[in-house]
Formats: sequence, structure tokens, C-alpha cells
Amino acid sequence: MSDLLTSSFRFADPRDLADLKTFATRAKAIEDGAIRLQAAGSVLAAYVCVLRPRLLGESTPTILGLRTMALAEPSGTDVTVQLSAVLDRLARAGADDVELPVPPTTVTESWTGVGAPRGGWELVGSLDDAAVRTAAEAGIAEVAGIVPEKPGALIVNNARAAVWGRELDSTGLPLGAAFAALALGFLGDGDQKLYRAGRWFRLTGPRGHVLARTGSGLL
Repeated sequence: MSDLLTSSFRFADPRDLADLKTFATRAKAIEDGAIRLQAAGSVLAAYVCVLRPRLLGESTPTILGLRTMALAEPSGTDVTVQLSAVLDRLARAGADDVELPVPPTTVTESWTGVGAPRGGWELVGSLDDAAVRTAAEAGIAEVAGIVPEKPGALIVNNARAAVWGRELDSTGLPLGAAFAALALGFLGDGDQKLYRAGRWFRLTGPRGHVLARTGSGLL
């Protein structure tokens, strides 16, 4: 696979580069963190972390956002870099550009080591986008109502864990998945297919995927 490592990703369509910019911008608005760019052949998977446990015994679920895009050239590159570094490069891209230089400096993030399964997903139902949006907005309002004006880290973590770790429905899907779908712009006027594989859930719609790992504690 080493012969497929690249210093840049070349996309099949300029719109894919624009989609990546939108995705990264939304992710950075949630948390100025990292993005994993994992290529497999002619497909690039871009992962971001929306929620994760930060304290021992905390019940905040691990929630990841995922967008996939077509590459014009096969690659085996798998890097985790700062969102800001990717956005700096995307800001310099023209309307017809299809190439993203890979930032040279990588970062280490614990959530990248907890990969969702690639197979074994079972369809368990579907959720209406409007219902997911309503649940997410109610959760945002609830967190805002719990957190005081000048909160400490512990108070914020406890509030997020209490709200986003709660089950959205009888399937066991964490409410945090609804927040991720809303914040990353994955909701439209249709529905999201819900899949499950062990401790993992996946919400899949035309605009992207939300991966949710249940269970408490640090990664």
C-alpha cells in the first residue's frame, strides 16, 4: 500500500472538494479539532469527532461524522490532521480546483483508534429528518438550560453526558447522533436509515453518515 501514499488528494469533481470544505467548516464550528482523511482506492472517507467521553466513567457517547468522496486517482493515504490546516488549503482552492494538498503535520487523536466496523451492519429502521431535527434542537436547548453562564469543564461534560448520552428512541441510538446530524448539515426533508453493528449505530442519509458508539468511559 505504500506505493499509493500521496502528498495530495485529487478529486473526481470540483464539487467534491467544495463538499469537503463545507463538511470541515461545520465540524470546526462544533470543535476546532482534527479530521481523519482515509483513502481506500478511489474513495476518500473523511471523519470528524462531534462528541466523545473526556472523563473516566463519563457516559458521553463517541459520535463521529463521515463523508465519502470520489477520487480521480487511487490512494492508500490515511492521515489525521488539524481541521484548520485542511481549511487553510481549501480556502486557497479555486472554483474548478480538484486537488487538496495533504497537510504535512499529523496529530494523534484517541477517537481515530476506535474504528467503526466496515461490515456486519443490520438495518433496524429509519428516522424522519424532521423528527431528528426536533430532537436535536430540544437537546441543544436543554444543555443550554443546564450549563451556567461561566461553567467549568466538569459541569459542561456532565451536562453533555446527561443529554447526549440519553437514548433517542427504543433502538438505543444516543441523542448525540441527532445533534451530529443537525450540526453537520446532514438533515434534509427525507429520512435517515438506521443501522446497527454491536455497540455501533449508523445514521445514513444522502448528505453523510453519523457513527455512534455506545458505552461509557474513556476511549
